[in-house]
Amino acid sequence: MSAMQFDDVHVHFGTGANRFHAVKGVSLLIEEGSIMGLVGESGSGKSTLARAAVGLVEASSGRILADGVNVVNARGEAARLRRRIQMIFQDPSSCLDPRMTIGDSIGEALRAAERRDRSGARSREVRAHEVARLLEAVGLGADRARSYPSVLSGGQRQRVAIARALAAGPRVLLADEITSALDVSVQGAVLNLLLALQRELGFTMLFVSHNLAVVRYVCDNVAVMRHGELVESGPVLDVIDNPRRSYTRDLMAAIPQLGEPMFR
Repeated sequence: MSAMQFDDVHVHFGTGANRFHAVKGVSLLIEEGSIMGLVGESGSGKSTLARAAVGLVEASSGRILADGVNVVNARGEAARLRRRIQMIFQDPSSCLDPRMTIGDSIGEALRAAERRDRSGARSREVRAHEVARLLEAVGLGADRARSYPSVLSGGQRQRVAIARALAAGPRVLLADEITSALDVSVQGAVLNLLLALQRELGFTMLFVSHNLAVVRYVCDNVAVMRHGELVESGPVLDVIDNPRRSYTRDLMAAIPQLGEPMFR
């Protein structure tokens, strides 16, 4: 397991007059083995912050620490540690090559982990057994290893994306709006799977979402972002039931209530 800390992190895009300040001095601690929710409206910077942790965008300044090691612009051992931070995206197709079978896609992630850990290549049989184990762990049959992404439902593809992330042996898992594109009935199954895996494997998780009801169900703590800044953070029930900041109260008020009209 690993704790993760964002220490005065800034992210800029562009230069000169086109320079955009997407993340503005965010400091946030995700305790080892806990689930931190990150919420805010679209464009608040929450996904950019998560992407900075895995190097999909680089922090312009500040530190991102995993077990006390700064992984910003990481090289050598720090780079290997950063690859223990894995991300699952809203659209699972973004990490699944449509030309590869599910088994080959997960096997590719296993080979990458072997190179990172310098553990030596597994045999084809051992790797196939591990692919089958991972598919079973996410609630898919081992026979799905021969399937292509195009024949799977959205929920099944998201389960494959989770299996692929787990193949890297993550210490920290970043989940970016992973259920927002799924039917409500499928969302619950994917969330329950993720919670069961987190309890079993003990990884630390940053759960990015705009759905506060989901965050309340999944997370131990929650942080609220607006316009690239951290507005409020704390235990999830405290922040959601007793928000201190007006912006957080507005977010809570925007949650549709049973029996209330969607529009006034």
